[in-house]
Amino acid sequence: MLELIAFNLGDQEFCIEVISVREIRSWTPATILPHSPPHVCGVINLRGVVLPVMDLSVRLGMAPAEPSQGHVIIVTQIGSQIVGLLVDAVSDILAVPASDIHSAPDVSKNMDPELIRGMLPMDDRMICFIQLNALFASTESEAA
Repeated sequence: MLELIAFNLGDQEFCIEVISVREIRSWTPATILPHSPPHVCGVINLRGVVLPVMDLSVRLGMAPAEPSQGHVIIVTQIGSQIVGLLVDAVSDILAVPASDIHSAPDVSKNMDPELIRGMLPMDDRMICFIQLNALFASTESEAA
């Protein structure tokens, strides 16, 4: 059984594994870092730790978010790397069998197949399951 946290980016719904989530916090304005990639909003102070915040919409090729008090930051950890993901809102916590995850269709040469772990059909909606370590791996290579 997979435990997932679902969230919204615009009118789309995505999810990641709960085990990677350290906390969910309200939006805090970020300090911009010069020459950072377009998907990096900047950094915030998280109890004395400098936390980079990524605009997940931009990272996934969507329109940039315009952060407001309604937005949240999902603080995630993969290995030793901690990154905040800016999302519109957290929508649900799901427990689903791995067999409910369907392969994502190959629709574009530009789509990173490592980034999308699969699709989760739920009632009348479709949730895209993101593979966080693939998201962070490409962020690390851009920073190098």
